[in-house]
Amino acid sequence: MVTLSDVAKQANVSKMTVSRVINHPEQVTTELRELVVAAMQELNYQPNAAAKALANNRSNVVKFLILEDIDTTEPYYMNLLFGIARGLDKRQYALQLITDRQKLAAGNADGYLITGARTSDFPWLDQLEKPLVLFGENRYGYDFIDTDNKLGTQMATQYALAKNYQSIIFIGIDVKEPFEYSREAGYINTLQQHAKLPRIYRLANHSRLSQQYIEEHWREFAPNTCFICASDRLAVGVVRGILHEGGAIPRDFGVIGHDGVFLDQVSNPQLTTVQQQVPELGEHLARMLLSKIAQSGAQQGELLLAPKLVTRGTTRE
Repeated sequence: MVTLSDVAKQANVSKMTVSRVINHPEQVTTELRELVVAAMQELNYQPNAAAKALANNRSNVVKFLILEDIDTTEPYYMNLLFGIARGLDKRQYALQLITDRQKLAAGNADGYLITGARTSDFPWLDQLEKPLVLFGENRYGYDFIDTDNKLGTQMATQYALAKNYQSIIFIGIDVKEPFEYSREAGYINTLQQHAKLPRIYRLANHSRLSQQYIEEHWREFAPNTCFICASDRLAVGVVRGILHEGGAIPRDFGVIGHDGVFLDQVSNPQLTTVQQQVPELGEHLARMLLSKIAQSGAQQGELLLAPKLVTRGTTRE
């Protein structure tokens, strides 16, 4: 195994100089840095991650806190975790999953990734001392990464209009949170551009509730209607409700979901949906947090990733 001493000997410098190049390159001249890096490459030397972390007073651990109840039958969070882990692996960081906020500060970590934060959580978030990045829109100045929710429903609504559905209804999630506001805004703005009036119904995010709603209000929905849903879960219930009442999908009724991780594929017929790029979101979360850690907690801003509209059997060809 190649050691620090081997690199120092190859570059004809001291071990202290090699250590500074690895841990504090800003303290070394460009000439010396290039000399040491060339020696490391020639010897194929890989710095010890644990030693480097110790030198920088770091743990090389990131904690990921989930502040909401999750359905373990869906792979959404597995895809997100895979993306986060892929981003952390590139910098030799470990990921620790936390489900109890009271345990977040226990032990040691260099920073936090947090998802599921709601308005009531922000006073508590304000008290955290380590660098953190949120997964999900917020309007409190925290760094965050999310899907471009507004763009997603714009795309869905434009597609429904292009397929000549005359009535376009939004089935939203009954929460007062930024992601829902953004999804509704994309729908509303697009309809207004086409001089059409929006119709919005908000439900808890359960397929049985959206199915029940369609069945109980079936007479209110004329043929040639498309339902834009704030989640695939709601969309699945809408599909079941339409089929239960004898409606024809996609000829008379269209349904478009949002998420595109699992339920869209097991629905029958398969859902047209706004697909989030979940692994990529996870990788960007890791990158942003590591950048924030490296910059001693400096503000990183926000990043919205464009979703994709995946067309399947619940809308007209």
